Amino acid sequence: MNAELRAVDGCAVVVVDDRLGEVLPAAAVPVLRTATAVHAGTGLSAAARTELGATDLPPLDDLRAAAAREPVVVVVGEPDAEEAALLRAAGAPLIAAPAPPGAELLDAVTVMDRLRSPGGCPWDAAQDHDTLRKYLVEETYELLDAIQQRDRAALREELGDVLLQVLFHARVAAEDPTDPFGIDVVAAELVGKLVSRHPNVFAEDGALLDAESQHARWEELKQREKQRESIVDGVALGQPAAALAAKLVQRAQRAGIPADVLPSGGTPGAELFGIAAAARIAGDDPEDQLRAVALDVAERIRSAEGRARETGRDPQRLTADEWRSLLSDSPHPAGTRSEA
Repeated sequence: MNAELRAVDGCAVVVVDDRLGEVLPAAAVPVLRTATAVHAGTGLSAAARTELGATDLPPLDDLRAAAAREPVVVVVGEPDAEEAALLRAAGAPLIAAPAPPGAELLDAVTVMDRLRSPGGCPWDAAQDHDTLRKYLVEETYELLDAIQQRDRAALREELGDVLLQVLFHARVAAEDPTDPFGIDVVAAELVGKLVSRHPNVFAEDGALLDAESQHARWEELKQREKQRESIVDGVALGQPAAALAAKLVQRAQRAGIPADVLPSGGTPGAELFGIAAAARIAGDDPEDQLRAVALDVAERIRSAEGRARETGRDPQRLTADEWRSLLSDSPHPAGTRSEA
């Protein structure tokens, strides 16, 4: 091979990203029009090859020699392919469209589809919406833990695990024999919802709202879209009790229901509801407040157990008085744990 050969003007390596379908970069159109030869390179799909009328690659020595004489274009699906590297080394430019934000999501969808399809993973293929429920709950709480701990690496991982649950459920839904829908329908409905509920952002004459006004507007639009008959329609009744109470109180407040008609005592449940209601009315999140105290308790117990072991005592055999002493010495009394 002659190392002195250089590609003439008009030669190029064009990359087609199969995640985006058979889409050519706009900058590739002029070079394809003027090329004397268009070759199908590594990773180019059969459909793209046919549409472009691309021919087989010649031997690499012949390809480089041809590029030194006339405009030659190689269209590849893999930018690191050998023929692409050869032409680039000879001075041919690489033409590729930058991947849009979210392009990696297409890979995630493809992987999920393969796992679920024949020849994929037997465990994945056996799941349905009901069997996956517990994993969605578990992954959601693991994400909450990562947020609570301010752990950025764990946050990335747990967001991915929650995303997997969305992709998994959408893939299962696509197989339903009577009412199938896939991830594209899910995404399209989400986009429609976000646009319709943010007229202040997407409408040409939308008025700028503050955060509180926008939240209230969101609820109004949601009520109208879903044609709800009750102000409590749409409240997820399966959520944790403190969060459920807070959500019901929020809906009641917006409807003008006075706080004094809500449960506040008489039974332990009513008293708990009253506490949650008072916290929500004060602007606090009772679920977060309760979780913070619960985490403090867990930390104090671990700390007390550690101090017991340091003094040669078995935490499983501590007396009530010993527990009182160890817990009273806790450096993080319940309710004062820092959220920083």
